[in-house]
Amino acid sequence: MTDLINQSCVSCTSDSQALANSQLAEYLQQLIGWQIAPGTDSKRTLQKLVKTFSFDNYQQAMDFTNRVADLAEAEDHHPALLTEWGKVTVTWWTHAVGGLHSNDFICAAKTDLLVDK
Repeated sequence: MTDLINQSCVSCTSDSQALANSQLAEYLQQLIGWQIAPGTDSKRTLQKLVKTFSFDNYQQAMDFTNRVADLAEAEDHHPALLTEWGKVTVTWWTHAVGGLHSNDFICAAKTDLLVDK
């Protein structure tokens, strides 16, 4: 598998599918601290990729949130972001496939690079 941070998100088509469990395990090994968690959308139960990042104060958390938003726009793939005092929870999943796609792991890897900026 190619290094995730050197990849870009691809547009999902009607043929796109969520990753199989064996693929999830391979991708997850390339990330540090991310977890696959159950979630839902308006129609179904699905898997999501989640990580909480800690900061010293609210402003640092907001700055990180904004950097993740910039990444999301650049990749045209958008996470759920929960910003609180001293922490941000980032949740990636792909609505179109009803679960996790390689795009989610690419964005998770790139999210990790945004912490120390």
